Amino acid sequence: MSGDLKQLQQQLHIQFNNRQLLKQAFTHASYVNEHRFSQHQDNERLEFLGDAVLELTVSEYLYNLYPDRPEGELTKLRAAIVCEPSLVKFAEALSFGKYVLLGKGEELTGGRTRPALLADVFESFIGALYLDQGLDAVRTFLDRFVFDQVVLNGKLQMSDFKTELQELIQHHSMGTLEYRIVEERGPAHEREFVAEVHMGVERLGHGVGRSKKEAEQQAAALALQHLKLSER
Repeated sequence: MSGDLKQLQQQLHIQFNNRQLLKQAFTHASYVNEHRFSQHQDNERLEFLGDAVLELTVSEYLYNLYPDRPEGELTKLRAAIVCEPSLVKFAEALSFGKYVLLGKGEELTGGRTRPALLADVFESFIGALYLDQGLDAVRTFLDRFVFDQVVLNGKLQMSDFKTELQELIQHHSMGTLEYRIVEERGPAHEREFVAEVHMGVERLGHGVGRSKKEAEQQAAALALQHLKLSER
C-alpha cells in the first residue's frame, strides 16, 4: 500500500503547487496498466526529464566545488553520484519506495524495493520538482538530501566502483575481471558507450556512460550490487 504524499511533502518540507505532478512522479507504469480508464499517468516521462536535470545540477555542483579539477575527473565524480546504486541509496534514505503506486503483480514480486524502480522514482521526483518549482528548488533539495551525504570535510566521499569491485573479487579469490565496450551509439557530440564487466563467462553488470570510463564505472557499480545481494 502506498504512503500518503502529504506526509512525504511534510517530511521534505516541500509543498507542490501541482500535486498531480508529485502523484505522477510516484506512479509506476504497472499501476497505470491496471487502471486504464483512470486519469493516471506513469512517471516515465518525468524520469526522462529528471535524469537530465540531475546531470545538469550535479555537474554544476561539482564544477563549483572543484574549480581546479579537469573534465575527466569531474565526469568520474558525476558518474559516481548519478549511477543507479547511488540513486537507490538516496531514494531509500527518503523512504520513497513506500509512496509508489504499483500494480498488483509488481507489488507481489517485490517491486517496491527493486533497485531500478527506486532509482527511476528518484529521477522522476527530480523531474516533477523541476517542473513545479524550477532549478533553484532542485538545487535546494539536493543540497539538503543528497550532497550532504556525499561530501565530508570538503571532499567527495564516493566510491571508485571499479576498485571496490576488484578488491571484492580478489578478497574472495573469485576470478579475473574483464571490461568490454560492447556498443557505441549516438552522434559524435553526444556519444554514448555501453560497457559490460565479465568474470569468466558470467556477465556481472553493464553500464552506459558518455565516456568509456563512466560506462565501466556504471557496470562495476551494478556488479557490486548484484554480488552483495547474492551474499545475503
